[in-house]
Amino acid sequence: MPPTEHSPLLAANNEVEDRIDATEDSPLLADNEDSQPRQEQQDGQERQSSSSALWPRRKSAEGSKKSKWRWPSIAAGAILVLLVVAVLVGGFVMPGAVKEYAEGAAVIEPTGLSVESITTDGVRARIQANFRLDGSRVDNVHSRRLGRFATGIMRKLETSETNVNVYLPHYDNSLLGSAVVPPITVDLRDGHTTAVDFVTDLTPGDAEQIKKIANNWLEGKLDQLKVTGAAQIQVKSGIFPLGAHDVVESMVFEASKIPSVPKYNIERLTFMDVPMGRDGRKAVGANVSLALHNDYHVGLNVPPLGFEILLANCDSSDPYITVAEAVTDNIEVRPLTDVHAGALGIIRKIPKSLVRSCPKSNMSPLDHFMGRYLRGEDAEIYVRGNKIEDSDAPEWIASILRNIMVPIEFPGHSFGNVIRNFSATDVNFQMGSPFADPNDPEGVPHVSGTIQVIAALPEEFDLDLGVQNLRSDAELFYKGKKLGNLNMEDWNPANSTRVTIDNEVMMNITSRVLNVPLDVTDNNVFTDILQKMFFGDGDILLTVEANVDVQVGTVLGHVDLKGIPANGTIPVKTMPRDTLTQLLPQVDNIQILNTSHTGVTMEARVNFTNPTPYTAQIPYVNLHILNSGSLIGEAIATDVNLTLGNNTGNIIRATWDPWTFGGDESQRIAKRLLSEYLSGENTTLEVRTHRGTIPSMPLLGEGLSKLNVTIPTPRLRLPHNPDGDEDGDDGGDDDRDRSRFIQGATFHIFSSTATFTLASPLHHDTVYIEYINATAFYNHTEPIGQIVNDQAFPAPPGLTVTPKLPVEWSPSHIGYGKLKEALGGRLKLDAEADVRIRLGSWVEEIHYIGHGIGAKVSL
Repeated sequence: MPPTEHSPLLAANNEVEDRIDATEDSPLLADNEDSQPRQEQQDGQERQSSSSALWPRRKSAEGSKKSKWRWPSIAAGAILVLLVVAVLVGGFVMPGAVKEYAEGAAVIEPTGLSVESITTDGVRARIQANFRLDGSRVDNVHSRRLGRFATGIMRKLETSETNVNVYLPHYDNSLLGSAVVPPITVDLRDGHTTAVDFVTDLTPGDAEQIKKIANNWLEGKLDQLKVTGAAQIQVKSGIFPLGAHDVVESMVFEASKIPSVPKYNIERLTFMDVPMGRDGRKAVGANVSLALHNDYHVGLNVPPLGFEILLANCDSSDPYITVAEAVTDNIEVRPLTDVHAGALGIIRKIPKSLVRSCPKSNMSPLDHFMGRYLRGEDAEIYVRGNKIEDSDAPEWIASILRNIMVPIEFPGHSFGNVIRNFSATDVNFQMGSPFADPNDPEGVPHVSGTIQVIAALPEEFDLDLGVQNLRSDAELFYKGKKLGNLNMEDWNPANSTRVTIDNEVMMNITSRVLNVPLDVTDNNVFTDILQKMFFGDGDILLTVEANVDVQVGTVLGHVDLKGIPANGTIPVKTMPRDTLTQLLPQVDNIQILNTSHTGVTMEARVNFTNPTPYTAQIPYVNLHILNSGSLIGEAIATDVNLTLGNNTGNIIRATWDPWTFGGDESQRIAKRLLSEYLSGENTTLEVRTHRGTIPSMPLLGEGLSKLNVTIPTPRLRLPHNPDGDEDGDDGGDDDRDRSRFIQGATFHIFSSTATFTLASPLHHDTVYIEYINATAFYNHTEPIGQIVNDQAFPAPPGLTVTPKLPVEWSPSHIGYGKLKEALGGRLKLDAEADVRIRLGSWVEEIHYIGHGIGAKVSL
């Protein structure tokens, strides 16, 4: 049946969708039945797509601009494609050749889209575009000639006012929007351009579907968007009416060609305390201004709008957390220019869900946000529309915005220069548990002290803040090398005061910390520090790099700020140069615990003086004892509480076993050391750490073994023989007499014997003298007599008088004569002897040299 004036130019919606592949490159006009024979004749020929016909690249200077779809193109194209191209073809009602010409030759170039005003039910927009027919775009010569002939005769087409509806086929065919288009006249001659400029009322359709599309786009779930336009168009050419025609056309927009959220720059962001009424309540306000460039031919005036500011919750399935409200200023948007926008935000309270730790984590949503912000990384906030009082914005805008949430990148702020100084005073060390495993945190040393932090508040924060608690995770460095970690895991009370330093307002924060673990990671660095402490000059400066957590009091309550980077120094005082000599160790109450054929294990009480400014608690320490570089024994101390000044009652267990620890060479050196010590000479011992010094920290003990510490051999206070004071020469040297193992002697001239008064340092055990080969001298060189005795006798605790030992007098008349002259009196003698002693199973031979021994002479 031939078409009538009122026959639809295009097939109905369902028929079109069944026959047309709905893509952006699909023909703008569907094939009707009359065109099928011609279509079969042209099977195999390539046809230029409608999209390329309608949206060509400009050959002018604008051709270098982005090829992606722009909002003006989408809006103008959806209307103009329906009106101009469809009207053109419908007006002719000609064979398929003219239809093909119209589809291939039509070129529409959108040039502008501006919002004239926002109405109560939509917007009044001005649409501008250029239309022309370009016959060179049609490949089929036959179609091109017929098309140019027909359009040359018709010259112009006019439309009446038209209602256009745009639908969403993939969203239940919901109405996206509608527009009322005024009458339009276009020039149909090949190469002639018609400037189309009209104002239309655009009314949004199904608000729920619009929200759904917007959210899918923002979340990256929108791969493509298909829209279908429908209209009934009245057309005429000159005075000839061409009737009414139903037009239905579909377009598909790929996600990559849909405009994205424009890039923006936050020009200013400040926080301040703001009053919230007459009752004195305050809130935290934020002033923000940002700028962005409008790349499109779009202009409008945006009235003040209300928004909610939200943060992500613990899990993506949890509801977002509202933290603030914001109201924008009036915003003027002009085509192809920068847009400046300002807003004021108010934080009225701190939601509990914002600071509550997430499941299976000790981090809250605020921690995750602030962690990125304080590290200078971009954090993400979310913005959603919110209704405000006395707003000029129509309800339909507020309704749509309330259901659309836009993610915004919030630029981070590096706090690297906020902490100006980090120091510690009144430092106390506590060694780790000796029973802990090597990797057990209980085995590391712990440090106590007073922490002081000087911090400068960023200019953006004009807030009344007060630090209430702090903790930190710090790394310590010495001369650029890492010493270890100082981890203050628990919150410690703190207080803060505002101070002005160099005309800059800062915050002085102090906190007393207790038992913070010090994990030494480089024992060589620790050794260098101790070497400097004992033998260096000036304070040791340790560099600290820390992440500090702070509980801050604000007008809204306290807020935890975690992971603030902090840099500073910790001064460590060095020991006085004479520290080791000022220890003044005193040993008493010696008790033998065990003996073997090579050594002795004993326990003693040691008193000493701590001349350092440091205190420490030492539950266990094991030290090697050396002399002349050879290992001769070990000393073990437990539960030592090192205080300032005098330290008494410390129990030390020592083992003297040079052969077991060091072999024959150690045995020889130890024998010489024991001989010199018993002879009253000043001797020294070397103390060195080893892997077992602190069982829980073997590497530390090994590292400190490079540090050699030499101390005077502790002197033993011996029982004193009061008879030694009878001679005036002996009376003023009590300390010297108390350190002599032979405190007196008596020579019997007629019986040629001698007895000696011996002082034993032992309180519970007996020493046996098994062999003596001794010579007594007068005036250091004149021999008096010799004693050789192989009969063992005991030397019990305290003072002991030996049995009478046989004496062979010297033939020299000088020494023996001096002895007879002192008959009934006293004189001072020297002695030199080889002695073999036995203590339990241990036997040792020593060479004894004594000076100034007070001797009595009797018949």
